[in-house]
Amino acid sequence: MGGPNLEVFKFAVYLFVPIVSLVYFGDPAWYHTHVAPYRDKLFPPIEKTVRNIPFEQHRVREELERIKNERLQKREAREREESNSK
Repeated sequence: MGGPNLEVFKFAVYLFVPIVSLVYFGDPAWYHTHVAPYRDKLFPPIEKTVRNIPFEQHRVREELERIKNERLQKREAREREESNSK
């Protein structure tokens, strides 16, 4: 078994590794250089996100009908393109 010096070393590692990682990765400069450029690639733009969700039943049904129609139109357009390319 290790002696007290080993225990002091392990305690120092357990204590300082999280602190150093928080200081390093929590730096705003690191965030702006490594995280911010990928935000646009990973998440949709604010304009494309839904901000007003309908709560009334008839509005929810209207929204679902609109979404179904959009999907149907996209599917028909895709099928037309596939039939034209063959």
